[in-house]
Amino acid sequence: IEKLDDSAFTSNIRSLLRGLADGIDEPLKLIIAGRSPLDILFPDISTGTSPLYNILTTLNVEPFSLEVTTAFFNHYLVDTGVEFSQEQMRQLFIETRGRPGRLLEAGDKLYRQIVSSGSKVVNLLPELNIFEFETAKVEVKQRRRLTGLIGDSYKTEIIRSRGNARYFVEHLGNDITLEMVEIPAGSFIMGAPASEEGSRDSERPQHEVNIPSFFMGKYPVTQAQWKFVAALPQVNHVLKSDPSHFKGDNRPVEQVSWIDAVEFCDRISQYTGKNYRLPSEAEWEYACRAGTITPFHFGETITSELANYNAEYIYGAGQKGMYRQETTKVGSFGVANAFGLYDMHGNVREWCLDDWHNDYEDAPTDGSPFLIENDNTYQVSTTLRGGSWNYFPDNCRCAYRNGYDRRDYIFSNVGFRMVCGLGSMSLL
Repeated sequence: IEKLDDSAFTSNIRSLLRGLADGIDEPLKLIIAGRSPLDILFPDISTGTSPLYNILTTLNVEPFSLEVTTAFFNHYLVDTGVEFSQEQMRQLFIETRGRPGRLLEAGDKLYRQIVSSGSKVVNLLPELNIFEFETAKVEVKQRRRLTGLIGDSYKTEIIRSRGNARYFVEHLGNDITLEMVEIPAGSFIMGAPASEEGSRDSERPQHEVNIPSFFMGKYPVTQAQWKFVAALPQVNHVLKSDPSHFKGDNRPVEQVSWIDAVEFCDRISQYTGKNYRLPSEAEWEYACRAGTITPFHFGETITSELANYNAEYIYGAGQKGMYRQETTKVGSFGVANAFGLYDMHGNVREWCLDDWHNDYEDAPTDGSPFLIENDNTYQVSTTLRGGSWNYFPDNCRCAYRNGYDRRDYIFSNVGFRMVCGLGSMSLL
């Protein structure tokens, strides 16, 4: 920072960063209103290669918390005539993992989008439409015991109903689309009680989390979608065009690493101008539960009539079923949860943004990812959710989570689905 040419702006940003390091909230004041703060310093240099960005990226500065990120942008935008909403700052924080250099670059990109729109409203999403879907609940009923038999006997019954949700369609090209479902804001209890069959200490302590609204893929990313995006210009990482073991355009893509999934999100974000990313664990579980508190969004148990998992094993009072030993086409069971999401239990495990933690002690309560401060992203374990085609039913529960110590890990039961966090938002 000291290497920057002296000016009111650089003096104040030095003061701000020093103050933040010392726990002091120093205001950052800009001189020229209505222009990008980086334009003030470097009018002829693009954001990504500006000296300020490079210095902030190079310095060994601990990642900002969400609170500090909010303060940073509030100061950053003083006298510019532009404001970021709380949701936009939260999404920038998630996207950049709180790293100051990346925050500055991503924030400046959003600033330019707002200014170019000519108003304080950024319309990044197309018009939303409503779709209808079928949901299912598995009810367990006790059979009448016959004379001479020992123990209880149960049967399951599938109760079906209708629901609806709002969504938008991303038209990628070559008749390939991506459907993104609106997940309403709300709160839920994350994790599982010790009394839940198959639960683990890593799913505790249970804690309440408040989730802002976001959009989530109706299905896991398919192989057709993968092939299209893999052909787009590279951002940071090379992608294989057809990595999956079980082939089929409408099957979920698998044998893709966390690094691959992040690159996919980066490419589609660059292509569409929207902010696509992996979900946080809290967002994933909230979306999976869809208002339920049972082990599965189907209820107290699960059945192979509704999901793809190893049904040679049973959960609770459930029954044995079909073990398909491969992935199935996304949405092939024809039932969604109450939010309109398909295949949240089984088929493929799904990558999340969070660094792996052994439990939920000190976990965020605002839906943001649980990150390890000052980590080397690619050397810290990350998390998977949802279970898969070859997983036992207890490992397909809403609360089930597991971690892998390699972000380049690939297997035929690992895929992902995306979320989109920046929508049409008023900044007034």
